[in-house]
Amino acid sequence: MAKRMTLMLAVTVVVLTALGFVKFKQIQTAVQAASSFQPPPQAVTSLVAKQERWPGTMTVIGTAEAVHGVTVSADLPGTVAKIGFESGQAVRAGDVLVELDTRQERAQLAALEAQRDLAHINYGRTEQLVKEGVLSRQEYDQATAQQKATEANVAEIKATIERKTIRAPFSGILGIRKASLGEYLAAGGAIVPLQSLNPIYVNFGVPQQDASRIKIGSTVRITNESMAGSVFSGRVTAIDSVVDQATRNVQVQATLSNPAGKLRPGMFAQVELGVGANRDVIALPASAINYAPYGDSVYVITELKDPKGQTYRGVRQQFVKVDGSRGDQVAIVSGLNPGDEVVTSGVFKLRNGAAVLVNNSVQPGNNPAPKPPDS
Repeated sequence: MAKRMTLMLAVTVVVLTALGFVKFKQIQTAVQAASSFQPPPQAVTSLVAKQERWPGTMTVIGTAEAVHGVTVSADLPGTVAKIGFESGQAVRAGDVLVELDTRQERAQLAALEAQRDLAHINYGRTEQLVKEGVLSRQEYDQATAQQKATEANVAEIKATIERKTIRAPFSGILGIRKASLGEYLAAGGAIVPLQSLNPIYVNFGVPQQDASRIKIGSTVRITNESMAGSVFSGRVTAIDSVVDQATRNVQVQATLSNPAGKLRPGMFAQVELGVGANRDVIALPASAINYAPYGDSVYVITELKDPKGQTYRGVRQQFVKVDGSRGDQVAIVSGLNPGDEVVTSGVFKLRNGAAVLVNNSVQPGNNPAPKPPDS
């Protein structure tokens, strides 16, 4: 009985040892296969880097601002008796916008004019009697003062009536009306925004290290994505005297002609500003840049070797310095050499040493002055 159990135990140990050895060989084979596995190449597009001559410009984002911009408001309290404009209308300086009710003031004016006329008559009589020696000089002075006082009262009420006629302070484009007929307006009550659109300002910030290169009179080129094909030219007319402590930027103001009123206050605008001599750069499509907090990089296609020593087309990550853009292109000022083949699309799926398959049948946008199809 004991011999039988010993035999069975020995057979069991042999079987388990054989199974373990087989499993070990399977795992070893799988590990070797995984270590030598090469993922299929990634399909990408590429471009051979070429050196170009770019003008020394800086591109920043600015904001349009009216040279004159106010919200027209009531100078004195009163009820709106007449509205002389429509929302969005163009007006000239001095045009009547709103008339407030002045019936009470006009009644007061009639009474004061009657007092003025009587004082004028009394003054004339007193003057004659003084010349004849009938009245004293003191009475003549009193009549003179009375006449001047009544004239001042008439002038004051006329000024009040005039202030209740609200006029455009300058030529421009009106906004949306904020007052209604019959509405009582308190002093300072808003009536309508008014903006002068031609010329117009564009304000933008430049880094403090570039502020010394900005000069009064420098030419700027203004574009807006919502107005494809429209280009505005202007000149720098003011540079702020302080640096913004939050952004370390210096505010710059450019003035430009806006005859059609296409640029409106508050619009964002792309400002291209000349800041020096032309420079040599390598222009690449924006899709070629892998932006990251630790540095911008591109992938350069080159010949690499796998662990078995076999050669294949792969990529190496190359850190570069980006300085400026123009249309679809960005300027590379260091990190690349002319003649390097650079991946232009599909960089998000690459890693250092990855195999690639170049297919340039469809290329990403690479136009320094692109025009959308619907422009």
